[in-house]
Amino acid sequence: MLQAALAVGALSAGRFFFPPQDGTPEAAAGRPDRHRPPPHDTPRYPGPAHPSEAYRLRPMAGETSLSGPGASPPHPDVAHTLGTGRREIFLTFDDGPHPRYTPEILRVLRRNGARATFFVIGENADAFPELLQDIADDGHAVGNHTWTHPQLTKLPPGAVRSELGRTSSLIDDVLGTAPNLARAPYGAWDDPSLSICNELGMSPVGWAIDSRDWTEPGVDGITDAVMAEIRPGAIVLSHDGGGERSQTVDALDRYLPHLMADGYRPARIEP
Repeated sequence: MLQAALAVGALSAGRFFFPPQDGTPEAAAGRPDRHRPPPHDTPRYPGPAHPSEAYRLRPMAGETSLSGPGASPPHPDVAHTLGTGRREIFLTFDDGPHPRYTPEILRVLRRNGARATFFVIGENADAFPELLQDIADDGHAVGNHTWTHPQLTKLPPGAVRSELGRTSSLIDDVLGTAPNLARAPYGAWDDPSLSICNELGMSPVGWAIDSRDWTEPGVDGITDAVMAEIRPGAIVLSHDGGGERSQTVDALDRYLPHLMADGYRPARIEP
């Protein structure tokens, strides 16, 4: 179903998940500041954390920080809308799974009979694998959003491969199927990272509508951002983790019934 924009992300004949290459630190002290893309000279790749750690509640704000003035244009080989002859839209949720907000979003989707795509952070999925299973059991697609949410365009190829490959391996272990979709943190792809994404059997996905829920503009602000731009084939960006997401849940509960009453069908992304 993906149009020509996904050519670079066409599925490989097989999937191979590679360990970090020499020189790629697998566990360094601290974690990247998720309020902005990590600096080029200080990449960090933490190992699995204990589930009790509070890092999952730290905001990963600035998801679209690269879309402001001076930012590079979206990569032409990444899908932002999907060709469809029907009145379909594609709701996506990044940065989870989260023990509070992911179940709440799942309940809203279930109540409305809607499907969506969840781009998960590997270290969060590692801590809450049962939520990963809940997402899949409800019929939603699970995509790869890297292991620690770094800016891929600032990393060497070995680190990009580790971030994406490690997350794909975990999803495969939990669900029995490796993901075939990936979204780069901050929406930042370049040719090397896209090539690795392709080698790992995934198609890259962007977005056409930013709900801007990561700015916490209020339920009305999120609802207005989605309703004002909605159109057939649009991919909508929202978040179920990385910060306080109660506004996201309440906004979804408000605008989703209106969209469906207007004839829109929220569907999962299928490569």
